[in-house]
Amino acid sequence: MPDTLINDENAGIERLLEIMRRLRDPKTGCPWDIEQDFDTIAPYTIEEAYEVADAIERRDWPELEGELGDLLLQSVYHTAMGEEQGLFSFQSVVRNISNKMVARHPHVFGDESRDKSADQQTADWEAIKASERAGKEQKGALDGVAVGLPALLRAYKLQKRAARVGFDWPDTDDVIAKIAEEAAELVEARDTLTEAEQFEEFGDLMFVMANLGRHLNIEPEAALRAANAKFTRRFEGVEAKLKELGKTPDQSDLAEMDALWDAVKRDEKAAKQKT
Repeated sequence: MPDTLINDENAGIERLLEIMRRLRDPKTGCPWDIEQDFDTIAPYTIEEAYEVADAIERRDWPELEGELGDLLLQSVYHTAMGEEQGLFSFQSVVRNISNKMVARHPHVFGDESRDKSADQQTADWEAIKASERAGKEQKGALDGVAVGLPALLRAYKLQKRAARVGFDWPDTDDVIAKIAEEAAELVEARDTLTEAEQFEEFGDLMFVMANLGRHLNIEPEAALRAANAKFTRRFEGVEAKLKELGKTPDQSDLAEMDALWDAVKRDEKAAKQKT
């Protein structure tokens, strides 16, 4: 097969689609790529999405360019498999999302007024999505919240859906009271109940914490990612200070590392005050 398209660096998406077809060719393709299916590729898709988010948080724009390419490859991979099975194609996927975006933005592509607040546009967006769900004959308010989402993000989305139909606490005080209740139940479970019951109570507490994030307009998955990044940064700072003392963490103790942790926090605060 001629490699003109494969070697044309300016051919854009058509080049990538052809590369994937060649990789998946049953006779001449890559054995690993040929063996893959939707289930085996899905974990890579999730991983690449998180790597995009990580590059954004680190403001590493050259890295983001590469990660976006990796994420695009995942879409091409899935659409190639869909095309092979007669389910859909890359072009049908593009057509579908294009139609959706036009339909969901009548104030841009239709004759509706653009003179709306961001809150009103969000409300209109949700109303259009609700109409779309009704057209799909979804049976309940929670239908369509993907099971494969990260658990914390899915909890957030489930609670948003329930709140739309009025199943929600009226303010944050009620949510905080529920957190205290669930925390007390977890302590009781730790002291008196089985591991399975402790597991359940811990899940209940995390679920309510996600709900508090929603009430505070904080996306819990993003907040936890930020907390993970902060912990990583500060612990690496502790390791750096230990290295200056000629030590590693396993040669230290909790009291020393805790003191160094506080020193790292002070350094961060001082650096912020200078900027």
